[in-house]
Parts: sequence; structure tokens; C-alpha cells
Amino acid sequence: MREPTLDPADWSTLRAVFHQAVADGLAHLQGALETPVWVAPPDSSKSALHEPLPRTATPAAEVYETFRTHVLPYGVGNVRPAFYGWVHGAGNAEGVLGELMAAFMNCNVGGRAHMANELERVVVDWCKDFTGLPAEASGLLTSGTSMATVLAIATARHVHADGDIGREGVAVAGRGLVGYASTEAHSCIAKAFDLLGLGRNALRAVPVNAAREMDIAALDAMIAADRAAGLKPFVVAATVGTVNTGAIDDIAGIGALAHREGMWFHVDAAFGIGALFSDAHKAKAAPMARADSIAFDFHKWFQVPYDAGIVLIRDAKAHYETFAGRKEYLASSERGLAAGEPWYCDYGPELSRTFRALKVWFTLKSHGVDGISAIIAKNIAQARYLEDKVAAEPRLELLSPASLNIVCFRYVAPCDTAALNQLNKDIVADLQEAGIAAPSTTTLNGRTAIRVCLVNHRTRRQDLDALLAGVLELGARRTAASAAA
Repeated sequence: MREPTLDPADWSTLRAVFHQAVADGLAHLQGALETPVWVAPPDSSKSALHEPLPRTATPAAEVYETFRTHVLPYGVGNVRPAFYGWVHGAGNAEGVLGELMAAFMNCNVGGRAHMANELERVVVDWCKDFTGLPAEASGLLTSGTSMATVLAIATARHVHADGDIGREGVAVAGRGLVGYASTEAHSCIAKAFDLLGLGRNALRAVPVNAAREMDIAALDAMIAADRAAGLKPFVVAATVGTVNTGAIDDIAGIGALAHREGMWFHVDAAFGIGALFSDAHKAKAAPMARADSIAFDFHKWFQVPYDAGIVLIRDAKAHYETFAGRKEYLASSERGLAAGEPWYCDYGPELSRTFRALKVWFTLKSHGVDGISAIIAKNIAQARYLEDKVAAEPRLELLSPASLNIVCFRYVAPCDTAALNQLNKDIVADLQEAGIAAPSTTTLNGRTAIRVCLVNHRTRRQDLDALLAGVLELGARRTAASAAA
């Protein structure tokens, strides 16, 4: 009697399904320039997926056909050139190959002696090299900057706690700890304070200047006020590339202040890490080399398929002490499979970790830093182009200068602020539903902005021209309809 297994009875049949899937996937990427940026998932496809838990087997070809018909056509749209919303990279075909092979290998990258761990060390070393952190620093690949931020703030908390915070808890060893980030900082920093038991109120929101960069004088005053109140300032988080406008904080000035005050200096460079590869912006970003920790994403401007981020921490010993704690069944050995120190499970909360490094390695090896840098330069130049086009059109208003790769503007019409805000929200939704383009919205000084973030390697100037034409046409249509009502 054959014992059960999940391997197919006929490998050739499954091989044919894989060949079809790869062909469809490559066609999906190859056709990205010609298809609508977003197609709303139809109710029929949603209904096709909502079925009872399957009890019996379905042939792989049928399962794949359901995916091909009801899932593949209805993604978020970020592989397409007119996707400008939020900060979504477009991915790349070679990175897909890395993801595919990582799934075939099915490695747990929590530890032990195998090449998946070794390749993560290679990627971490590359990142230390281009950020300027020392060779002895540590690093860990994560799902993204949000999780990387939790790990960085946890390490900072460990270093500055009054005692063993892992044993005694926040209420005892972490009492009075407070940190600082600008009002433009990403929400993941506040979430980290929440998850780590410090509380969101312990994160001070530092005002920004006219360029939407952290106000260092205000930061200095807030630290002094908290010390006078008996609190313990322990971390400052600066941003390279804010999500709203792409602003870059004064990294050198904030770092100098943090270190003068004996505080941990963290840099959130989620997508702004690309500034290191731009001649025009490198000088402002390069001082992150003085940081105690840096977090950024590969799945944004590096074009690696989701998800892949990293945290780099200068003090590897503190990083290890924050998270290490293996039990006897995870003991390492000098030889055999249980060798391979250091184990990555000692540098974060997860023992089970996917082989993210492979798609990063495939991407960087296939395109090189020069290839990635060329895309970054192109996107920055496209932001300047779009900014100039907006400034030249009287029906549009620029709401913030393009400081990196983000342009915020609005359509203007003779109506009050509330109506104008709603008009621009409607224009964005109209653009998305028409498949013309997918910008997002944000609010700047109470005004709704059409926010265009350029991190897509497929975007062309003609796509930006189509975006503006769509904004003007849809804005005029809605304005005329409102006047006629």
C-alpha cells in the first residue's frame, strides 16, 4: 500500500501547469505597459473564491485556472507604469525568479548551516557597505520597514532601559522612556512604541519647517523639557524621504544632537534609501552612516517583489542581547546542520523566516547598482518634469515642491475648500476606476492633494502626460456637472 504524500502522481502533468503559469506570469509583466492600471475585482470573481473549505483534492490545473481567471487580472496595479499611489515598487522579473526558487528550496532562515543564511549575510553586508555602517554592524531582513522599525526601537529600548527590560518589563525598566519623530514621520514608528509597551504618547511629534523637515530647534527644546520633567529621552527617529512629500530631514544635524544627548539615532529610509544613489540628494542622505540603526525596503525603489525590508544596527551585541533566548532544542553545534552561527532567530522575534534574500540577490545581481541607480535618477527627473507641467497649467496648483520623487498638486475650481477637497478626492477615484492612473491622496495644510509618487521603473513621461490630461478632463467634467446641478 502506497503511503500518502503530497507529491504528484504524475510530475509531467504538474510540470505543464508550471510552464503555463510561468508563461502567464511573464506575459502579465510584459503586457504591463498596455493594460489598465487597475481593474476593480468583479463580484463574480469574488464569489468564485468564496466556497466551503475543500475536503477533497482538486487537480492543480483546475486550481491554477481559477487563479488565472479570478485573481491574476485584479491585482493592486503596481506592476503597471501609471501606478503612482502610496509607495509601491513595480517588482522585476528576475526578482520573481528568485522568489520562485526560494519557494522551491523552502528554507527556514531562522538558523542552522545552509546557504540561505549565507546569502542573507551577503545581502546584509552589501547594505552595510552602501549605507556606510561598519562591517561589524548587524542586520536582519524583514517583511518591511514597519517590522524593521519595531526591531530597531526594541534594541534602543534595551540599551537605554534601567535594568533588564526583557525580564522586568516596561513598567519597571522602561519607565519614563520617551522618543521623538517629526509630524511627517511614518505611522510605523508610533505603532512600534505601542507594540513595545512604551505607549504612543511616549513618542513626541516634533514640528516641521516650511520644507516639511524636522525642526531641530524644536526637537532640542522638547528634549530639554522632557529631561526637566524627569523623563528619559532615549531615541530620535529621522526620515529620509517622508511619505507625504519626499522630504529629507537634516540627518547630520539630528544625528549630532541625538549623540550629544546620549540618545539612540534611528533613520527611517523606507523608500528614501534611493537618495544615496542620486547625485542631487546623496549629500543629505549620506550622514545616515552615523546612525545607530537604519530601516528601509527593497520592495520600493529597489524594485524587489514584495515583501522585503531590512534593519541594520550598529551595535551587533546590543541587537543580539535584545532578542537572543534559544531553548535546549535549538542548541547549536560546532559541526553538522546545527552549526552555522550566528542564527538569525537571535536577532528578531521570528524563528520561522522565509528566504527573502534570494529575490534581493537575484535583483541586485541581475541589474547591478548602476541599473537601480538609473531608475532612481529617472524617477527623480520625472518628478521635476511633472512639477514643471503642473506649474505651467493654470487649472492646477502645486501644493508642495518636489523634494525627491513625490509631486503633490490639486485641480482648482471656483468653490469653497470643502468642495474643492472633495472634488480632488473624486478625481483620484475617477482616474483609478477608469484605469487611467492610480495616484493616491494626502492632506497638506488642510488641502486635499493628488499625490504622485514615482518609484516605478516602467513609468514613462507619456504616462505622466496621460495622468495630467485625465486630471484636467475629469476635473472639468465634474466642475461642469456641479455647475449645472
